[in-house]
Amino acid sequence: MTRTTYREGIRTALRTALHDDPRVFLMGEDVGKYGGAYACSLGLLEDFGPERVRDTPLCESTFVGAGIGAALGGMRPIVEIMTVNFSLLALDQIVNNAATLRHMSAGQFAVPLVVRMATGAGRQLAAQHSHSLENWYAHVPGIKVLASGTVQDAHDFVLEALADPDPVIVFEHQYLYAMEGELELGPARASPWRASVRRAGADLSVITYGGSLPKALAAAEALEAEGIRAEVVDLRSLRPLDDETILASVRKTHRALIVDEGWRTGSLSGELATRIMEGAFYDLDGPIARVCSAEVPIPYAKHLEDEALPRVETIVARAKELVARRG
Repeated sequence: MTRTTYREGIRTALRTALHDDPRVFLMGEDVGKYGGAYACSLGLLEDFGPERVRDTPLCESTFVGAGIGAALGGMRPIVEIMTVNFSLLALDQIVNNAATLRHMSAGQFAVPLVVRMATGAGRQLAAQHSHSLENWYAHVPGIKVLASGTVQDAHDFVLEALADPDPVIVFEHQYLYAMEGELELGPARASPWRASVRRAGADLSVITYGGSLPKALAAAEALEAEGIRAEVVDLRSLRPLDDETILASVRKTHRALIVDEGWRTGSLSGELATRIMEGAFYDLDGPIARVCSAEVPIPYAKHLEDEALPRVETIVARAKELVARRG
């Protein structure tokens, strides 16, 4: 086990995939000579050449479509989209083609495509580079969606997504690329399709994913100092959702706080709240609470960006309100 960064974990996985399987290639904007917008593919062009690490034009619909075609032809493409906002230019390819071809062909065609993209805010990249649209993709049958909140998952999800016969969207929170953590190489230690209890507790369940995981863990540590034991559940997979782990935690703690960087209206947090109500209503000692981003385009100014996003202080305050309330 070594200590490394989130981006290095991704780069290690990409290098392993390219080395071990000649069908694998990486494609996207600036992934080659520049080394990736977030340096995740730095050095790979020199090691594997331009056939395996392909710089593309600024046309998301075109290169995602090319990835779909390559997957249909037996290759194992990894397509990198610079930010989730830019992925909107490829929605037709992802939703109308990648997600549907297995079903429309009665199982004759598989699309083993991996699409990696940066998501989230916190780096002062303003409204066109900072939103969290994971829920848009988690809404679509025919694709699977992963969101890594640890260095280990950032590494493992690339390889696990490649092993899947269907399209997988892998979200990497841009604020986490420099985060350090432990990385164990080899087979994945846990199925990517199962949620993980990152911190055990008994007083409330804090349910989150991706870039909000470190905030939830920091909030749980602050709450512990005040005698409140928060259990932190990392969703990891956003489609499919691991109802079993989520509901088991809520039945144990009897309170649920969902932290979601997406906007509150039509959010993944709303879906989670509904599933908890359907599966654990009589176990709840109070209403489900949510901490989401403010319903505005993400501001550029640092103090406004911070105010718009879920914060540790906000999570702590909402958790204390939940625990103070009696059912």
